[in-house]
Amino acid sequence: MAKRTGPTDPYLKQLIETLKKKSFELDAPIWRSIAERLEKPRRKKVEVNLSEIERSTEKNDTVIVPGKVLSSGELTKTVNIAAWKFSEKAKEKIKKLKGRCITIEELVKENPKGTGIKIIT
Repeated sequence: MAKRTGPTDPYLKQLIETLKKKSFELDAPIWRSIAERLEKPRRKKVEVNLSEIERSTEKNDTVIVPGKVLSSGELTKTVNIAAWKFSEKAKEKIKKLKGRCITIEELVKENPKGTGIKIIT
């Protein structure tokens, strides 16, 4: 049986540790949940299309995707999205509607308690 090694990307490792630490310090379980989802093996990583975000959100919602946001589908409302990665086309579509594409770290700084955030997996 292969030994589980976890993520090898140093930036991702640091992000996971930061999220766990913030979860403990701020008593915000949302960051621990995101860290656990980011620790999953690459074959189980989350990939979310804009069409799924469109179905799951209201105007001006803030969502977090513990994985990659892909551009399939249309987005018709302004949404703030924090994710590990974005495809270039997804970024273009989000910004065209005056939405925001931010990193998970930026979201933690803006909203340390994680209130009012939807997790899309």
